[in-house]
Amino acid sequence: MERKDVTTAVAENSYFRGLFGVLGGLLMILSALGNAGWGPFEHDTAFIAGLAVLGAGALGLNRYYNDRYGRSRPTIRHHRRMAVAMFVGAPAVFLGSLLLSSRASWSLNLPLNTIAISMALVMLMVGGATVGLRMHHLIVFGALLVAGLLPVWEREGMSGNTGLWMAGVALIVSGLLDHRLLVRRFGPVREDDRA
Repeated sequence: MERKDVTTAVAENSYFRGLFGVLGGLLMILSALGNAGWGPFEHDTAFIAGLAVLGAGALGLNRYYNDRYGRSRPTIRHHRRMAVAMFVGAPAVFLGSLLLSSRASWSLNLPLNTIAISMALVMLMVGGATVGLRMHHLIVFGALLVAGLLPVWEREGMSGNTGLWMAGVALIVSGLLDHRLLVRRFGPVREDDRA
């Protein structure tokens, strides 16, 4: 196997740990519930308890992935590409979304769901910058982008929370498909490989 193939496989083992995407999607839905003050989430303690549960889940998932698929660390090159996507691309996308639809006097005030648009573009940028986009990324986040671009959204009100819900569901679906890809591609680590 060539070095490029090995580094790509290591990065894919790290980035396709999709059950973390499920937790990220649940965090977005939890945030939407907290913003809306829905049911028990009208109290901040319910949101904090939800965060604690998701944090404990993340620790359990990390152990599961390390035990089942081994530990992997992407190359410095992959880390740099991820950093550029997150710290340069993501702010540009969010600033652009503010320009499109906001109550600020300098915005275009279009009836778009900027949360959905922003999350779709950021996820596509991060996926493209790390190990490349797969078909399911294009379908799931492309659908989220199209839904956000439909000119049917309120200019004010709860459309931001709806965007969080949609982005959360998209992350969950993508995360499950990423996990499936990881399982099909690498399979679990065998006992003799652990030693």
